[in-house]
Amino acid sequence: MTTVVKAPGEAAAEKRSAPSGKPRGKSRNGSDGMVLNVFSHGFLAVWGILIILPLIWLVLGSFKTDAQIGGSALSWPAHWEFDAFSRAWTKGIGSYFANTLIVMVFSVPLTMLLGSMAAYVLARYPFRGNRPIYFFFVSGAMFPVFLALVPLFFMVKRLDMLNSYQGLILVYVAYSMPFTVFFMHSFFRTLPTAVHEAAVIDGASHTRIFFQVMMPMAKPGLISVGIFNVLGQWNQYILPSVLMQPQTGSDPERYMLTQGLIQLQYQMGYETDLPVLFAGVTIAMIPMLVVYLSFQRQIQAGLTSATLK
Repeated sequence: MTTVVKAPGEAAAEKRSAPSGKPRGKSRNGSDGMVLNVFSHGFLAVWGILIILPLIWLVLGSFKTDAQIGGSALSWPAHWEFDAFSRAWTKGIGSYFANTLIVMVFSVPLTMLLGSMAAYVLARYPFRGNRPIYFFFVSGAMFPVFLALVPLFFMVKRLDMLNSYQGLILVYVAYSMPFTVFFMHSFFRTLPTAVHEAAVIDGASHTRIFFQVMMPMAKPGLISVGIFNVLGQWNQYILPSVLMQPQTGSDPERYMLTQGLIQLQYQMGYETDLPVLFAGVTIAMIPMLVVYLSFQRQIQAGLTSATLK
């Protein structure tokens, strides 16, 4: 039996390189993760404060007087008055609210229907020109709206649809289609193919497969993109400002809610009745907060389902 004698330097080097009972770098990774968590949570906390404080100031201002609004921003009202909401409603917010609802009742369902149908065909049926058509839709999401305002105005004017509900509905649908197709295309590609093939074997038509099989399976994605479309169209200002202006003296005002808030700002600035302006903004804000908080879990599920599948 041969005994190997190692030099003291070699023995010390092997001792240093031998694995120890504890993994090296664990404490460092743990400290780095803790620092990252503290930074991320701190950033989210600051972001939440920057969003919540203006909302609180806005809502509290609806119950104050002009003198109290000019004082402390976040102080509680001396007397909780609700007259500002009724004055804002009678000064035009009610009609602006109704006009916005009329447009969105048609624009959002049409956007969801046409966008989902286009995304389904592009995602599930390979054909010549599939990718160019898909990239054509996606490129629309990267095209700034204000670059197309002038040709869009003359196009709608040629169709005699300026200051009309149907003209704005068609523009809203075209404006929201790129993002809807992009989002639903990715979602439809994640749905199982076996269910689609089983429906084809059973003799179901393409229309029946889409409405009775694929659409129910895509419900989380439809809810998510539907909420985004509602928020985007509800807060749209540029398109209504260009397309919903009275063309003649006898042409009625069909202002959307965002336009109405600007008009209300001008009026209340001259009349120094800021609580009415705060109440009008609060009325415009409450429906979107209710919609988002009601469907918050569905939105998160729709955004993460495509990744998890």
